[in-house]
Amino acid sequence: MTLRARLTLWYAAIMAIGLFFYGAAVYSILVYSMTQQVDEMLERTADDIRQTFRRDVRGVSFSALALDMTARIYAQVWDADANLVARNTPLLDEALDPERLAGETSVLSTVRLDGIPLRVLTYPLVTSPEGDLVGYLQLASSLQTVDTARRLVLTVLVVGGVLAVGFAALIGWTTAAAALRPLDQVTETALQITRADDLSRRIPQRGPPRDEVGRLILAFNETLERLERVFETQRRFMADVSHELRTPLTVIRGNMDLIRRTGQADAESLEAVVSEVDRMTRMVQDILLLAQAETGKLPLGREQIELDTLLLEVFQQAKLLSQGRLDVRLGQEDQARVVGDRDRIKQVMLNLVANAVAFTPPGGTVTMSLACIGGWARLTISDSGPGIPKDELPHIFERFYRVDRARRRSAGGGAGLGLSIAYWIVRMHDGRIEVASEEGRGTTFSVWLPLTPAATPAPLAVMPPSG
Repeated sequence: MTLRARLTLWYAAIMAIGLFFYGAAVYSILVYSMTQQVDEMLERTADDIRQTFRRDVRGVSFSALALDMTARIYAQVWDADANLVARNTPLLDEALDPERLAGETSVLSTVRLDGIPLRVLTYPLVTSPEGDLVGYLQLASSLQTVDTARRLVLTVLVVGGVLAVGFAALIGWTTAAAALRPLDQVTETALQITRADDLSRRIPQRGPPRDEVGRLILAFNETLERLERVFETQRRFMADVSHELRTPLTVIRGNMDLIRRTGQADAESLEAVVSEVDRMTRMVQDILLLAQAETGKLPLGREQIELDTLLLEVFQQAKLLSQGRLDVRLGQEDQARVVGDRDRIKQVMLNLVANAVAFTPPGGTVTMSLACIGGWARLTISDSGPGIPKDELPHIFERFYRVDRARRRSAGGGAGLGLSIAYWIVRMHDGRIEVASEEGRGTTFSVWLPLTPAATPAPLAVMPPSG
């Protein structure tokens, strides 16, 4: 059963239940009220007739009945031995309700006489002040008017209820169709995307953007946009990885062919093969690291780390990487201690330093600094390279993203995984990584890590860094 049909059934069922209880209440109140009016009329008449009674039931007068010509009341007087003493119509020879001619209190009952419903009041006649029971007064009034009104009201309620439920079902079907039409569009768009493999399609927003369906369409479009970006990133990554792998494999193949032709392995060819194998190994390790991070299967150590000591180690390696073609220097160096995985934090620092060294032209400067600001350790690595275009900055930490896609892989370019790995490691240490760059004036990466409580300067009250 479709959602539209279920909603329609719910509308109709709720309307039917509401009308049932409403109709039952109206019907019951009406029947009770009309019956109560008949009962009160019979009791008033009985009181008026009783006033004419003294000690002998034969002295009962029906003059009270003559005062109300609009009320059709049948009256009978019976003695204590169940003998009919008086009546106001010659057609009634039998008791109106013989079963009640034995009690000592007045009783109201409903009987049918010749198919006519009657409301009967049986009233005991007692002497005063002795209190002896000497007979009974029975009064009856027809309930045909009540039955007619009851059947009319019941018919109106049933017919009106059926029409109301049918109308509610029609309104519910129409309303559900209008409300669910955007969902049909979502389904159709999803099917079109599946058939055409086209993630660029979007669902048009025709209704209010803030209602439930509008928010669903907005979320669906945002999901499509995100999926489109992910698939495009993956496609670009596959192309880049294919090229990255093709280049070292070509070099290896060429050198192996050379060795095979010459029949001897010269040192230069072997060194080139080893270099390319190392390059492919690093790429595979980076991809594996990101895969493990994505699945949460990459554990991180938790130990006290002296960042200033680690900074000096990376500084020495950075000087080796620069090979004297640029100036690698230390800036501010505070003592800072954090808790985390030493190897992973060192990997972040090496990634950032390697990027700075690779993209800084000869004669340039790479500066490494460490400062304690409030409860945070801020590690900065600045270079005097060409900088990063402003429109590229929001994407540099995305996986497989490379700022300069046109640069030659042989010049030292990677697959765009280093900054993604650094971003993930810093985030897993409850920190953040930021970048500031200006074209032609260099780039500065800042890594913020929380200091251990013992290393946090108490007097300072600096807010955490914001990105």
